[in-house]
Amino acid sequence: MSVSVVFVHGIRTSATMWRSQLEYLAARGTDAVALDLPGHGARMAETFTLEGALETIDTAVREAATRGKVLLAAHSMGGLISTSYVGGDDPPPVDGFVAASCTAFPRGLALAAYRLLARRFDALPDRGQWLADRVLDRTLPPETRADFGAGGYAYDAQDVALASLSTLDLLASLHRIQVPVWFINGEFDQLRINEKMFAAAVPQSELYVVPRTSHLVTAMRPAVFDKLLELALLTLERETDPR
Repeated sequence: MSVSVVFVHGIRTSATMWRSQLEYLAARGTDAVALDLPGHGARMAETFTLEGALETIDTAVREAATRGKVLLAAHSMGGLISTSYVGGDDPPPVDGFVAASCTAFPRGLALAAYRLLARRFDALPDRGQWLADRVLDRTLPPETRADFGAGGYAYDAQDVALASLSTLDLLASLHRIQVPVWFINGEFDQLRINEKMFAAAVPQSELYVVPRTSHLVTAMRPAVFDKLLELALLTLERETDPR
């Protein structure tokens, strides 16, 4: 049975962060779609809400499920929200989940400190974009450098999106997940902190750590990420459909 891929972006960025993966899947002949969550990308003028984000993911997943199996692949904030979605009380039609750079519980002092840092960064001239550009110029390869910000940066949605993550009961969601999960982190990713707990909570999970890589694993090591995406696709393509 064919497999379609639904991509969910991280905080501040948009669907354009997945351009490299979309090109890879197009060459492979695999259907794929990359979403813009509320307040991001083409939907920048909208207000971000957790409910709206979940609805966006669900709509795309259910549409893809009409054609066959669904592999949901998500990064950072999108990965945390997608973890809650895949592990919901009523399991959605997702057959596999690639969770990139999203193995930390967004709560307590860590989340508060991150929100404070983001606010201070936002208060810099040009909202700190000059500094972000410098970091991206030095860490991302030329072939993906433009992708991360091509859809614009959702600075106005950032704080409300971060605050909404604290309402997620991710541990409960993880324990409910009954499909294969591939956790993928960069070696230097700050969100690796709870990766072993995340992996232990999902019996059908595998954890991959990409050496010499930051939080932006999809853009920093696109070829490596595509290989892991291929692993997930081959796994689902070889399995019989349980539904």
